[in-house]
Amino acid sequence: MEKIKEKGQLKNKKLLNYGARERTIFWITVFVILFADILIWGTFIGEDNLYVDLLNKFQPPSLDHLFGTDWVGRDMLTRTIKGLSISMKIGILATLTSTIIAVLLGIIGPTFGKKVDFIVTWLIDLVLSVPHTLVVILISIAMGGGIKGIVVGVSLTHWTSLTRVIRAEVMQIMESDYTKIARNFGKSNWYIAKEHILPHVIPQIIVGAVLIFPHAILHEASVTFLGFGLPPHEPAIGVILSESMKYLTSGDWWLAFFPGLSLVLVSMMVDRIGKNIEKLINPKTAYK
Repeated sequence: MEKIKEKGQLKNKKLLNYGARERTIFWITVFVILFADILIWGTFIGEDNLYVDLLNKFQPPSLDHLFGTDWVGRDMLTRTIKGLSISMKIGILATLTSTIIAVLLGIIGPTFGKKVDFIVTWLIDLVLSVPHTLVVILISIAMGGGIKGIVVGVSLTHWTSLTRVIRAEVMQIMESDYTKIARNFGKSNWYIAKEHILPHVIPQIIVGAVLIFPHAILHEASVTFLGFGLPPHEPAIGVILSESMKYLTSGDWWLAFFPGLSLVLVSMMVDRIGKNIEKLINPKTAYK
């Protein structure tokens, strides 16, 4: 009997003592499922779910309304989920666009000679020399505002950090023997970039793209909060926070607290996904 108990205890210990790789994969899966749930839930929320109920306005958080209700009786949980999904869609579009720009410039710079690399470096310094929020506001105004303006503005200001990372990695790859041999065999710059450089920088691209996303949605929310992003009729988080400011002095704290907290939690969640992916890619931490 004692041997059977010992074997059972050993099995339980093995089940509990997961390595860093297993724990990392588990948390990535959990965060991705939560992210997808918010995105899908918010997508299926229509105008019928955001109906006005003046008899229930300014209701504090309760079992009927977990996030309370706003100044016209709309459920704040529903509005928050809808706003998060809109911000997340904008963040995904801006992240994809920024990543494409970063990959192109980061690979083209060191591969196509010193003049091209100088132009890429100059563009990076130019964008970094001006505050992101100011540039996003100016681009959004120039594009006429709305989703198009905010996506273009965020996309054109969040590619610099990833470009630097890819450029540094490409510069090391260009000094390797196989790229020099390929050049001596007469291979073009496009061939070297596609066959020898791009496969090696895919891990940096994935991690960098995931880490761009939190900055994208936070800048979108801040610019919309200031009135230069999405129009007021869109239930975005920035619009919700902007509208709720006038009611905070009357004690309706839940109007800004829950949407703001939800935005921060989603940003932290995606940031955690990126760091966990980086752990999996890094050989020093992947198999601990």
